[in-house]
Amino acid sequence: MKNLFYFLFIPLTSCLLLGQSPQISAEDYRRAEEFLKIRDKVENIQVNPIWYEDGLGFHFESKNGDRKEYKKVNFPDMEPALAFDHKRLATVLNEEFDLELDDQNLALFNLKFANKDELSFLTSGQNYTANLQNYTVKKDTVESSGPFESTSPDGKWIAFTKEYNLFIRDAKTGEEIQLSTEGHKNYEYGSYYGWGDVMIGEDGGRPKRLSVRWSPDSKKILSSICDLRKAEKMYMLDWSMDHLYRPRLLSYYRGSPGDETVVKNKPVLFDIDKKEEIQVDMAPRPHFASASFSWRPDSKYLIGRAYKRGYKEIQFYYVNAGTGEVKSVYHEKSPTSVNNAFYEFYPLENSEQLIFTSEKTGWNHFYILDLTTSSVNPLTKGDFPVNNLIYVDEQRKYLYFTATGVEKDRNVYLQHLYRVKFGGGIMEKLTSGNVHHDIRFSPDGQYFVDNASTIYEPTTSLLIKTSDLNKKSTLQKTDPSDLEATGWTAPQTEIIKAADGVSDIYVAIWKPSNFDPSKSYPLIDYSYTGPFTFRFPRTFSHALSPTNQSLAELGFIVVTIDGRGSAGRSKAFRDVSYKRLGYGLVDHVYAIKELGKKYNWIDADRVGIFGHSAGGYDAARGMLLFPDFYKVAVSSSADHDHRMEKAWWPEMYMGWPVDTAYHNQSNITNAAKLKGKLLLVHGAIDENVNASATFKLSEALVKADKDFDLLIFPSQRHGYRGLHGKYFTKKRWNYFVEHLLGAEPIWDY
Repeated sequence: MKNLFYFLFIPLTSCLLLGQSPQISAEDYRRAEEFLKIRDKVENIQVNPIWYEDGLGFHFESKNGDRKEYKKVNFPDMEPALAFDHKRLATVLNEEFDLELDDQNLALFNLKFANKDELSFLTSGQNYTANLQNYTVKKDTVESSGPFESTSPDGKWIAFTKEYNLFIRDAKTGEEIQLSTEGHKNYEYGSYYGWGDVMIGEDGGRPKRLSVRWSPDSKKILSSICDLRKAEKMYMLDWSMDHLYRPRLLSYYRGSPGDETVVKNKPVLFDIDKKEEIQVDMAPRPHFASASFSWRPDSKYLIGRAYKRGYKEIQFYYVNAGTGEVKSVYHEKSPTSVNNAFYEFYPLENSEQLIFTSEKTGWNHFYILDLTTSSVNPLTKGDFPVNNLIYVDEQRKYLYFTATGVEKDRNVYLQHLYRVKFGGGIMEKLTSGNVHHDIRFSPDGQYFVDNASTIYEPTTSLLIKTSDLNKKSTLQKTDPSDLEATGWTAPQTEIIKAADGVSDIYVAIWKPSNFDPSKSYPLIDYSYTGPFTFRFPRTFSHALSPTNQSLAELGFIVVTIDGRGSAGRSKAFRDVSYKRLGYGLVDHVYAIKELGKKYNWIDADRVGIFGHSAGGYDAARGMLLFPDFYKVAVSSSADHDHRMEKAWWPEMYMGWPVDTAYHNQSNITNAAKLKGKLLLVHGAIDENVNASATFKLSEALVKADKDFDLLIFPSQRHGYRGLHGKYFTKKRWNYFVEHLLGAEPIWDY
């Protein structure tokens, strides 16, 4: 018997030692594909109110089973009701205008209630107005001044550009008056540089732009001169045109870090009565660090702000609209960067003050600046960051805002609503519970919608009266029953000490719906290390990640980690990444190793990583910085060398002028360190992150004799859409299935 056991044992252990390949089935793929539509399985994730201009209510879209409903709320009544008779309206539209609308799923856009009985909307490419008393509907002929014209507040003048100069036209007589005379091609009045200004062909023109800000009294115009004379282009080749048999040349102006040959903007004023140009006493600035201005109510002054290149300094300005004289009223410096991710700037209308945020104490807080004396007083203080300015009540002198981390021993990313008096003092907390609050205020501040949830708790959407927080109504609740029937569970969260042994870092863990704790799963790190954002899923909506859940269904644990260097915490926490963007994964590696020690179902020896854009940089960087830890990576649309990126982002977080830090943290200069399996993906006509760095990294990998894979989508830009997006998803799935899971991938499932 003993010998029999011995012979039975030998084949079994031999199979285990040899490592049988795990099996994956078409059913696993079908389940993964089903979870790409995870949001379709949940009704009413949140309320997005469309407030009425008259302040008398709002409407929102809702689901009731298979039926899409438009609901409205009228004030002071706070209870939601159907906005109109869906079947009756659809019947009228179908019969009178020969449409084929489904009353169970009405596709109406740009809904506006002029009053409680008159509704305007867009459907089937046509604007309509409906009387909800008798359900008569008429087609609208919308007249507007067009996208490249701007009408003065008093309606008397229309501003436009012609032959690179700024003109105005009398709205009654049609008489045209030329305001500027020095404009010419590449030195263009009334224009600005748009982010997606792609030009076709060697001498192609860029899209038309209009830059006009009328003063409240209609007597002056703030505009800008767009100076492209010394700007250099970046190029792309579009191979995707079916009717062309040679590539189409595309180009755009985009400065890289340190470049002086960039598009520049210069502010300029015009006096309508005098028909003359007023020079603003400010030098031209790079288009990515332009000054921004807003008119004061009296039309005599503007208040503006501008970052100095490198983003270590910010300055606030007063501009005399009559003379163009510029006066500095506030100046702030930082040894790293003045971050603009959560920056607020709000000039008060009824006083010579403005509210702004600053991290000068090490935490993001609100301050109030007296524009006449330049004195600054804090409105909030403490070891926590404020997030967003929600509403300013100038009459009662209250500031409403969101903040995180105020209460200790709570999740530092869950947000609450607070208010504070303009004079500072005690902050009042206006929301409750250990949940995240997504807040939408009505234009007059009388009401707000609160979408409250966590990744574990479905959303409850409340309407609350600002002056009486006890007066509230439930608008809707998220119904997750169909999703839960699939076996889905919310991602697990962990708090782990960072590699410094001090800082808390937050981890979210997605498991397959058929999770078996007795198994050991390879882990995939979905990375985007910041530093201007964070990825912790704070809301129930964030928990419904199609990317993470679908990938987990194929037999993986998928994690997102916010390590040191990311946003949403203290300035010191984020500044860990300053000039060290390439080291943002240190806490990821540490956390994954700790998770592997804690849970037997995590195999910390089989770790992959993927990411897009800056996350794509992370993915390739992980393979080069930690070549013995990350075994497989999929890097898409990545900025592999920050010297080849758009200027503002690296200059803010990697410093300016460009120094050796850029070289040391380039994936290209570190290509020879690759050990594992790497898939590089890019869209050939990506004007956001030019594909040139991916090509250059590919060349470096070839020269280093490294095995890697490359996928180029000739017709795609920064994101991959339609069939290309589906193709990429399958390609990413199968890359990890084959090289990390060790299974035979299936393409046609």
